[in-house]
Order: sequence, then C-alpha cells, then structure tokens
Amino acid sequence: MVRRLSLLFAGALMGATAMSVVYGSPSSTANAAGSDTYRQLAIFGDIFERVRAQYVTPPDDQKLVENAINGMLTSLDPHSSYMNAEAAQDMRVQTKGEFGGLGIEVTMENELVKVITPIDDTPAARAGVIAGDLISHIDGEEVRGLTLSDAVDRMRGGVNTPIELTVLREGATEPIKIKIIRDIIKVKAVKYRVEGDIGYLKITSFTEKTFDDLRGAIATIRKEIPDERLKGYVLDLRLNPGGLLDQAVSVSDAFLDRGEIVSTRGRDPKDVTRFDARAGDLTDGKPVIVLVNGGSASASEIVAGALQDHRRAAVLGTRSFGKGSVQTIIPLSENGALRLTTALYFTPAGKSIQGKGITPDIRVEQPLPDELLGRDVSRGESELRGHIKGAEEDEEGSGSAAYVPPDPKDDLQLAYAKELLEGTKTDPAFPPNPDQAVLQQ
Repeated sequence: MVRRLSLLFAGALMGATAMSVVYGSPSSTANAAGSDTYRQLAIFGDIFERVRAQYVTPPDDQKLVENAINGMLTSLDPHSSYMNAEAAQDMRVQTKGEFGGLGIEVTMENELVKVITPIDDTPAARAGVIAGDLISHIDGEEVRGLTLSDAVDRMRGGVNTPIELTVLREGATEPIKIKIIRDIIKVKAVKYRVEGDIGYLKITSFTEKTFDDLRGAIATIRKEIPDERLKGYVLDLRLNPGGLLDQAVSVSDAFLDRGEIVSTRGRDPKDVTRFDARAGDLTDGKPVIVLVNGGSASASEIVAGALQDHRRAAVLGTRSFGKGSVQTIIPLSENGALRLTTALYFTPAGKSIQGKGITPDIRVEQPLPDELLGRDVSRGESELRGHIKGAEEDEEGSGSAAYVPPDPKDDLQLAYAKELLEGTKTDPAFPPNPDQAVLQQ
C-alpha cells in the first residue's frame, strides 16, 4: 500500500516550501529504462571506478556518489535534490516544529554567535542567557571559525543532555560560563499582537504546529478586542519560505467558508488533487489584509492566492517569490531521501504562479535602509537557473525585494495595511468584493 503525506518545500535558496512524502515502490506504469539507458549507466560505473583508481588523490566514495546523484537531480530543476541521512533528519526537524535545544534566537556577529533573544520559558532563559550575549565557546570549543549553522547544530542535542556556553556580556569584566540542560523546544510558527483595534498575525513558517498556533492567536486576539471594536486582521506572510501543504490549506480554511483552496496537477492529466475549504471562518468574516514580498514562497503563496481569488482578503506589498512546484519526498531506507518535483499547484482561479508569483492587489514598496542600498535583496523563482517555466510566466518574472524592517515603526507596508483597516486611508482594492471573485467555472 502506498501512503502519501503532502508537504511543501522551497528549495535550497528559500528554505522550506512544496513537497509530498511517499512510502512505497515506484509506479508500475513508469516507463521502463531502455537498453541505451543501461549502456549509459555502465559508462557511469566505468568512470566511477577509474576515478577511484586513478585520481591524483584518493577520493571520498560517498561524496562522489552523492554529488553524481545531485548533479542528475539539479539538472532537472533547482528544487529536486538528494538528501543524505543527516539532511533528511534536519528536514524532519524543521517540519515538525520542535527539537532538543536551548531556546535562543541567534545570529552571527564578529565571528561570534550573538543572542537576539532567549525564548520565554526555555532552558536558556531559565539559565540566565539574555539578549545581546555573545557566545564565544560551546562546551569549551571556540566558536570562531564555525559557521552559524555549525554552531546551531552543536547547541542542539538530545533532551536532558548538558551543554556549557561561555558568553561575553556587556558590563561583565570576565567571560561568563552558563551550564544548561537541553529540553524540547517548540518553535512558535505564529507571532501575534494587538495594535489598537487590529489583530496582527505573522506566520513565520508552515510546520505541523502552524494552524494550531494560528487558531490560538485568533482566539486570544478576539478575547482582547471585543467583536464590535475589532476592525480586522493583518496576516503577514513576508519572508515566509513555506512549509507543509496541509498547513497552508488549514490556514486558508481558517478565513474561508467554502470553495477550492488549491489544486495540484502532475505529469498525468488525470493526476489532479483538489483541496476545499470547510464551513466556518475563525474570524467571522472580519476584513483581512495579507502582506507579501519576494520572501513569500510556495505555502505562503497558496494562502495568499486562495484568499485573493476568493476576494476574502486584499493582498498588499510586492510580488511574491513564484514557486509553484510540489516536491515529493521519497524516503530511501536509512540512506536519506529523494526530493523530486512531481506536480505544479494552481490557485482557485486555475492560475499557476510558477515563475510568476502572486501580484498584490495593492502595491506598496518598502524602502531599503542606507546599508542595503546598492545590494541585491530581490528574490524570485524566475531568477533561478533551470527553473521550470510557468505557463503564465512573463517578462517581468517573479519575486521582489525580500526585506522587512526590524522596527515596526519603519514598516511602510504594515502602516499602509493598518490605515486601510482603520479607515484613515482608502484604496479601490479594499475592501475586496467577494461577488467579483475570479474563480474558475
């Protein structure tokens, strides 16, 4: 029996965006390889053995094979790839939304790991780690020379295992050693806050916990703002690289009462899967504005496209990344997994956003700060070499600047959305008219 679990992945450049997980054997209807193909495979085997025997230095057999496999897959499109056992495990951790760790958000500064903030009620917060701490050593090993990814990997680990961080803290005359016991860290996929009479919802990724987090956030906002005062919601999908397809469907469903949310279409014209909304709008029809930019990909675009086509929300910002392909994750026993592009997805109006992206109803550019002027912060599927050409792709391509200012006071896109919801600014595209929904008949 073949079991399927749909997911979404964006590829190496964007992080997680569109895929399915398949357990079982390849379809018996697949085209059998011809004799010429097997002759080519024999040539590959011959070359492999000659490299192993005659290359100037002894090569790593495993790396040779992995690179050969990835060479084959990346020649198809930017999002098909082979994941070894470690990479496959990392992918599972990302989509699960929880891991054994410390509970800190970090970045790199002057070759040291800088703590942006400790997450409330986590081992790091309880042990006394504070924002601004610079981590110089992890279990006695110097951080300098490590990449941020390497450092994060070293800080993660099994639940109830110890770790010692050496931190440099402003005002402290000597380095501080902090011993921490790792615990399960549950990453919040949805951040929210109340701004006056508006509920702000920011979805950072589509993990297994996203819909539950969103439902809880909406419930909390409705408790804090009486329905008669609540003017609407801002749903921020900027810089969201995607994640699980079922979560994208559930998030869209949270704002819809009926209708198609998304469909996927594979190589076989009969291979079409549709996902429909169920009755019940968690926001009771309150106005919604969706924010997107060049960092909004795949699962984010599914949500934006569904709410836009149904005229349930106005989409504001700049054109999204434009990744409309679905990757199937095929576990390979204990040898990692194959990520293979198997379908394209389509919005309720039957539009493919592959290589085109979601065009906002209300275009609002976010100015770049001085330190980013002249730098290319634009992101888009159409810029990726070897990307699948979308049916509706045009000369303009997909994507736009993938930048959101860290201080909300500098966020012009958010400010514009709030003014529309508050009624201090008007725009022909807001509020959208559901009677003019551009759905496929």
